[in-house]
Amino acid sequence: MSENERVPVDFWFDPMCPWAWITSRWIHEVAALRPIEPRWHVMSLAVLNEGREVPAQYAEAMEKAWGPVRVAIAAEQKYGPQILGTLYTELGVRIHEQGRGVSDEVVVEALEASGLDPALIDAARGEEYDEALRASHKVGIDKVGQDVGTPVIEVEGVAFFGPVVTPTPRGEDAVRLWDGVRLVAGTPGFFELKRSRDVSPSFE
Repeated sequence: MSENERVPVDFWFDPMCPWAWITSRWIHEVAALRPIEPRWHVMSLAVLNEGREVPAQYAEAMEKAWGPVRVAIAAEQKYGPQILGTLYTELGVRIHEQGRGVSDEVVVEALEASGLDPALIDAARGEEYDEALRASHKVGIDKVGQDVGTPVIEVEGVAFFGPVVTPTPRGEDAVRLWDGVRLVAGTPGFFELKRSRDVSPSFE
């Protein structure tokens, strides 16, 4: 790899997940300070939780979760994978930072702000893109196993779930976390480092 080349960092996301959103903003922060190139991929919490016993409120959220990921896959097929980062940002700002949740209005706004065809909202209501969605999800989840969620990150052959962090680390804090996560994730035999979450996601 030449001196000017950036290291690819593959990131699987579901737009519904607030924790993945914060992690994605951290990756953007790291990309401004280190020679990495984020590459965005779709995974699905709705697919991940199929057949699982979950609380009624979460099950309702999973029904809504199908729409954005279907639209993201439809956009990727029409415009190419390079548009996913922009679309994810426009969705995330509205869903999480503006606190508006998922609706057709929000998704259409995100499509338009990304310069994409707003008619792609039609993908949210059908199963036309589900095979491709499941395939994209499988690539990511197969790298880390079924007992995790989103995001999944892979860099130079090392894949991991997370990190789950709030608020978004900035500047040198972001780089320090990046170096630490890569160090532990790349250690042979390392599987888990965890503590209970006692705060809600913060989108500062």
